[in-house]
Amino acid sequence: MVLKLLELPIYDNTQLILCAAACFGVAGVISWTYSKRSLPLPPSPPTWRLLGHFLPFEHSFLIIASWIDEYGPLVTIRAVTKKIVIIGRYKAAVEIMEKQGGALGDRPRMIAAGEILSGGQSIGFMHAGDKFRRMRSALHTHLQPRAAEAYQPLQMSHAKHTVLDILNDPYNLQTHTTTYAASTILKITYGKTTRTSATDPEVREIRRLFDTFRTVLRPGAYLVQSMPWLKHVPWYGRDLKQQYGRTKELYLNQLNHVRQQLQSDVDAGPSFARYMLEHNHLYNLTETEKAFLGGALFGAGSDTTSVAICTIFMIAARFPEEQAKVQAELDTVIGRHRVPTFADQKSLPCLEAFILEALRWRPLASNGFAHRTTRDVIWENYCIPAGTTVFGNHWSISRDPEVYPDPDAFKPQRWIDDQGRVRDEPKFFTYGFGRRRCPGLHIANRSIFINSLLVLWAFHLTLDTTKPLNGWGFMTAMLPTDKPYAIDFKTRFSEVDLRRMLQNDPDVA
Repeated sequence: MVLKLLELPIYDNTQLILCAAACFGVAGVISWTYSKRSLPLPPSPPTWRLLGHFLPFEHSFLIIASWIDEYGPLVTIRAVTKKIVIIGRYKAAVEIMEKQGGALGDRPRMIAAGEILSGGQSIGFMHAGDKFRRMRSALHTHLQPRAAEAYQPLQMSHAKHTVLDILNDPYNLQTHTTTYAASTILKITYGKTTRTSATDPEVREIRRLFDTFRTVLRPGAYLVQSMPWLKHVPWYGRDLKQQYGRTKELYLNQLNHVRQQLQSDVDAGPSFARYMLEHNHLYNLTETEKAFLGGALFGAGSDTTSVAICTIFMIAARFPEEQAKVQAELDTVIGRHRVPTFADQKSLPCLEAFILEALRWRPLASNGFAHRTTRDVIWENYCIPAGTTVFGNHWSISRDPEVYPDPDAFKPQRWIDDQGRVRDEPKFFTYGFGRRRCPGLHIANRSIFINSLLVLWAFHLTLDTTKPLNGWGFMTAMLPTDKPYAIDFKTRFSEVDLRRMLQNDPDVA
């Protein structure tokens, strides 16, 4: 038998060797896969509830933080039969959400919010794939750093209006920041040059949509998430379907308005919607997809920006000694005889550090947003299987004592290096992780900076102690329906001079 084997032609020996190698290769893959699967999920806090771990809708991040402190950087919780992994420490977030971000670029299925309320058109809830890549690529044309820089004159103009609005009506800060954000993002998205009020119909409709999202995303709010077949029952989710119809009509009307301008002699200037209409061959999107992409830019840009600005002002009023340090820097670099501008940014490390610390100390989205693994993810001795929902918990990451010593203290100086410059590392994940990070972050950062700069230059902010204070009020990435705090604004120099400098500036129309 051995002699016969040795007498085989050379090509038969080659085939035998390749066959053996293939068998060993398959065995190796099976062994490696088995070894991966044999790795456990991250530890899970005990629960006796049949429906899984209980998390209240409000302040659930505090319970999660206690689990992270007890069980380690990653924990697994159960929602009925599904397993959810929560990441709560900085190193793990970097090594999983960033370095292995390609495996976490998907979203879990969100039937009520993503499929019924959004009709499968919202990029925020969209699954990873070709359609998501085309839509995100289109967004980047107007949101990348170079494009974002071009919007600075627009942001400067509207930020000056914010100061004037506070002078005229110091008791409605949330309205003023919403007006700033809506006016800015409407110009970027649809080319609208008129200043938009927070009470305008289109802004109110977007606010209504966000309020609906707030309700729909609550665990257990809609049974369809656990029973997907309900989606096909004609009478089920009628309220969500009606809201989708109103939203679709609003977005299509905005897009058609830009189209009509292009077909007439009116030149509304550049905008994202105009770009989409003129370059749709690059992205091959349907009319509804284009409309919802513009709506996503408008909706996310208005609410989140307003929340961030309100957070900065609340913290400035809450920590007067840190506010005073920033204002001392402003007086040294700028003085009180000219209006500050974006050109001053590199000379204001104390202000930048204050903003960074404020958004760490009170993160805009405390629990983060849901990701879904598209393949097994290995981290240290744990395996997160493909198809698992994963959250990067912003609150717990912001409380990592190894990265942010004394994490509960508000310390802007932690962001300043020995040379007095703002540190490059560590960064905080204000806008999310990996491929699902908010694409509008460069515009948002500029809006936060210029509003913080002008308001802290113009006013001394103090909390109104006669009114309630809710220090958690802005940590859901959406504007609350109530007012979490009240601020007293006192001009830092003559109101007459302040108005004169702002109103005589050519940027203010």
